[in-house]
Amino acid sequence: MRDVLPWREPVPLDGTMGEPRARGRFGEYGGRYAPESLVEACREVDEAFREAWADPGFRGALARLLAVHAGRPTPLTPARRLSEALGVQLYLKREDLTHTGSHKINNVLGQALLATRMGRRRLIAETGAGQHGVATATAAALLGLEATVFMGERDIERQALNVFRMRMLGAEVIPVTTGSRTLKDATSEAMRHWVGATGDSHYCIGSVVGPDPYPWMVRELQRVIGDEARAQFAAELRTGVPDHVVACVGGGSNAAGTFAGFADTPARLVGVEAEGGAGAARGRLGVLHGCRSLFLQDDDGQIVEAHSIAAGLDYPGVGPEHAHLRELGRARYVTVTDEEAIGAAVRLARTEGIVPALESAHALAWVISAAGSGELPAGSTVLMTLSGRGDKDVSTLKELL
Repeated sequence: MRDVLPWREPVPLDGTMGEPRARGRFGEYGGRYAPESLVEACREVDEAFREAWADPGFRGALARLLAVHAGRPTPLTPARRLSEALGVQLYLKREDLTHTGSHKINNVLGQALLATRMGRRRLIAETGAGQHGVATATAAALLGLEATVFMGERDIERQALNVFRMRMLGAEVIPVTTGSRTLKDATSEAMRHWVGATGDSHYCIGSVVGPDPYPWMVRELQRVIGDEARAQFAAELRTGVPDHVVACVGGGSNAAGTFAGFADTPARLVGVEAEGGAGAARGRLGVLHGCRSLFLQDDDGQIVEAHSIAAGLDYPGVGPEHAHLRELGRARYVTVTDEEAIGAAVRLARTEGIVPALESAHALAWVISAAGSGELPAGSTVLMTLSGRGDKDVSTLKELL
């Protein structure tokens, strides 16, 4: 585990995770760097979402779907045995217990409702670990929409269970054979496909990346995680807020949704990236997939391929709002190796009876390491978002353990 940047004193920043500035900017990050053919489509999505988000009827319909279909609110689970061993009080926000098994369903149900409101009949999506693809296929089946999911050929091989689930739900899964054949390339292909399908299709981006309004819209749809957790934590301990709030970061949607509930508090926000995909920790300013943010690049400014055992973290950049939070010093971004994540997954399984997704295991690995080193003082309260369940990673773990 590497701590790439030193701690700064956490400064509560009221309003930091509100609406972006003009042109979809979070500080110098964000924007709408889309092909001309998609600029109008992004503008339509922006206008439609703003109108819908201000409509109590839309918000009520989404809240009902999240309750009766997705299973919200998700529990806040005290990790009692692991906490005792680590000397901290660790609480898990259980997004693994949602229908489809991850936080992705929160965003997709909102975007699918928006698509029907806009008169679109098909959802386009990219997926890495497959969880966003499964959520998209699920929402499409629920609302009577078609779904086309782009997925890297390499990810199709290592996430075969989720590929089957998508197809069983009626989605078309299109293998992407270019580049590294992982999430970055699936996103590129999905955006190219959207160029010729804006009239009848909605691009359902799965993370806080892409051209404006997607980083803001996806964060708002995932904010339910942080808002619920803050209320649950206060009810559980009656001490206000946790000392630390921790979540894994690929593009960063589960972390953005979690952090949004605590940005105006003294809690330290920690985003945990894969060692081989540390866009926030080691990226440089660039443009990819329609937004200006931090990306892994070579000396010529070309995007460097990311690597992670967790397919959902196998992305060479980070959402623009995370880049902004890093620059402000409001959130800290650290990295974890594949080996550390595997060890954390095993430890959680054997102490708490929970098999986490390998993405979530990265966040846990940092908690374990920081508690062991004393960076998390004894008795600290830690809220960690368990973004997904580990069913999808069983084949990978079976080969390695």
